[in-house]
Amino acid sequence: MRILPVLDVMHGQVVRGVAGRRAEYKPIVSTLTASTAPVDVARAFREHFGFDELYLADLDAIAGQPPALPLYDALKAKGFRLWVDAGLRYASHATPLLEHGVDNLIVGLETCSGPAMLVDLLAQRANLVFSLDLKGGQAMAAPGAWPQSDPFAIAAGVIALGIRRLLVLDLAQVGVGAGVGTELLCRRLRASYPEVELAAGGGVRGPEDVEVMADSGVDWLLVASALHDGRLSRESLHARNSHVAD
Repeated sequence: MRILPVLDVMHGQVVRGVAGRRAEYKPIVSTLTASTAPVDVARAFREHFGFDELYLADLDAIAGQPPALPLYDALKAKGFRLWVDAGLRYASHATPLLEHGVDNLIVGLETCSGPAMLVDLLAQRANLVFSLDLKGGQAMAAPGAWPQSDPFAIAAGVIALGIRRLLVLDLAQVGVGAGVGTELLCRRLRASYPEVELAAGGGVRGPEDVEVMADSGVDWLLVASALHDGRLSRESLHARNSHVAD
């Protein structure tokens, strides 16, 4: 399992997410850097942990604003590989992101207009990650957009369409220090779909949660607050990787 550091970006600053209540998001306070500028925070992730791959939640775009394409370009110019959630609502919205070299397009249940959009994007051969967006375990789908409401059924449906990379993210867990909360769902998905690349995130408290999610079959674990607060250190992550290698 690999750690994928998160940049939650709003109004040009990296902010700390709290339970999906975006009106309450504040600029981060980090032990890694005094800056809240996204490029500076990304650089701090690299300097402290060696991370070159980032998950970027473009919160303004998710709220309906244009995507922060100059920021994507700046991060790419620094050599970062990006997973970007820019609130895609229609397949055509992916075109500028692909033109700007976004490595992995996040299509979030929260904003996706429905299965037909995924079919269109898969036809473009875009490198897609479907984000199974939850809040308190409930699917964050627009009414009528999906034929199912159960999270596992939605996941099964998108996998049947051809999605091979899935992110399980419960926004109610983000930034509240209560654990990820999707372990059982991740275990079920891993057992049912071993061929699917599985990511998860939200609420990682420290090394114990890293181990729990690794044991749940997750390939990528999204982390933000625990890196900034020092609850996950380079030493603890290195020790885990060394243990796994042994």
